[in-house]
Amino acid sequence: MRGGIWEIIIIVVLILILFGSAKIPAMMKNIASGIKTFKKEVKEEPKSASAKKKAVAKKKSK
Repeated sequence: MRGGIWEIIIIVVLILILFGSAKIPAMMKNIASGIKTFKKEVKEEPKSASAKKKAVAKKKSK
């Protein structure tokens, strides 16, 4: 991969020019909170699915 480091440096400089150094941390914070929320929701779904199964089983037994 020839010139790989220079390509990365150019991309970083362009991002800094386009968005400014003040907005980048805020964007990263928003992305991180979105990832955390996604992971939280993925972990909670099996719990709610098992609760639904229990409710259905309870209705069938009546």
